[in-house]
Amino acid sequence: MEVDQLQRSFLEYSRLLFHEGFLDGQFSQLQLLQDESNPDFVLEVVSLFFEDSERLLNDLTIALDQQNVDFKKLDAHVHQFKGSSSSIGAQRVKNVCIAFRNLCDEQNAEGCLRCLQQVKQEYLLVKTKLEALLRLEQQIVAAGGAIPMLNEFC
Repeated sequence: MEVDQLQRSFLEYSRLLFHEGFLDGQFSQLQLLQDESNPDFVLEVVSLFFEDSERLLNDLTIALDQQNVDFKKLDAHVHQFKGSSSSIGAQRVKNVCIAFRNLCDEQNAEGCLRCLQQVKQEYLLVKTKLEALLRLEQQIVAAGGAIPMLNEFC
């Protein structure tokens, strides 16, 4: 594929992710921090998000599997996940975390279990979509092109 075609695909796919609410302006801000001196910045930050998310989802699952759920501990994990999601612009994950935290405040174990499933689902969706976007980015760079800026979508 030619560089300009890859760049168009990247922009179209980015528009879709913003339009569908998977990403927000924070992701564009990450893009702006990437330059020649740090060409893998977004990849590194997103990879850390994936690692943190897997650990936090495991912690959340364990916390909700307890006979007596410690809602303060559960809320701390959800708060951390919300912050991590916010920092990369994973808007839909962040929004589910907000609802999850409200259920922790209410000490609603059933609601928390439902929210955990929803968080897992939204995380897997955004992970798949970000991986595809990063693959496009790598193809553009490998073809000698520059990554188009996303700030026009915010």
